[in-house]
Amino acid sequence: MTENKVAIVTDSTADLPAQLVKARGITIVPLTLNFEGRELLDGVDIKPTEFYRKLPNATTHPTTSQPSPGRFAEAYTQLLSSHSQVVSIHISQKLSGTYASAMQGAEMTDPTRVHVVDSQLVSMSLGLLTLAATEMVAKGADAEAVVKKMSAMRDQVQTYFSVATLEFLRRGGRIGRASAMLGSVLQVKPVLCIRDGLVTPLERVRTFERALNRIVELTREVDQGQGLCVIVGHADAEGDAERVARELEPIAETLMIQPLGPVVGAHAGPGVVGVGCYPAGLLPLGIRPAASARSRA
Repeated sequence: MTENKVAIVTDSTADLPAQLVKARGITIVPLTLNFEGRELLDGVDIKPTEFYRKLPNATTHPTTSQPSPGRFAEAYTQLLSSHSQVVSIHISQKLSGTYASAMQGAEMTDPTRVHVVDSQLVSMSLGLLTLAATEMVAKGADAEAVVKKMSAMRDQVQTYFSVATLEFLRRGGRIGRASAMLGSVLQVKPVLCIRDGLVTPLERVRTFERALNRIVELTREVDQGQGLCVIVGHADAEGDAERVARELEPIAETLMIQPLGPVVGAHAGPGVVGVGCYPAGLLPLGIRPAASARSRA
């Protein structure tokens, strides 16, 4: 067994790029997308580009389901053969049953060595918290220190986003019916956030352009003078995401642009642009592949 080596696990709603997952030794347990009569593993059997291409013509609304406890137990058992501890960080338990499944998986394996954390976040923000955990492990932190830091940091990780339509959030039961109705009646664009583990409307503006401007402004306010760790996420809206990233680049210690995976996209709908961020002083990550992503575009 590797001496005191901690393994980091998350789920596919963290929407992290495969090369970074591999480089940082992160284990991803995928959720399932039920789409067009098929059960597909998120990010494994179906990638974002294919999902967003097929979504407009889908005959039924896609649904999602959490991984089984057995799938988590399998991942934990494998990791514990070569690691002393596992820290498993997951999507807000108020948005998904994934955390509960992971807890059951830990009980089935070795609850003294598997530590499950409810991030109270999703997508870009869950990805940031997971990367912060790997940064700590790389510097020799033990599982207890990682869990303590993640639990303290999660309240300081902000998530701001806007959706092209509230219909997907409404259908998936992730936001109240009244909010969806108001949006369609007034033709306003919502600026949303994650508060206490839930999708929460923050403001309403007249156009999507203004919504993006507000996201940039709100993100800038998170900076405490040492820059920000930022992931800009999007659902088939790369141009808008790149614009937001460009505006945040001067204050970003870490900056990435990431497509949202099929499971997150099934609930948010196409056209979403959002930001996950935290003050870099909390735990700098030093990741800047966003510029190369833009030059390819």
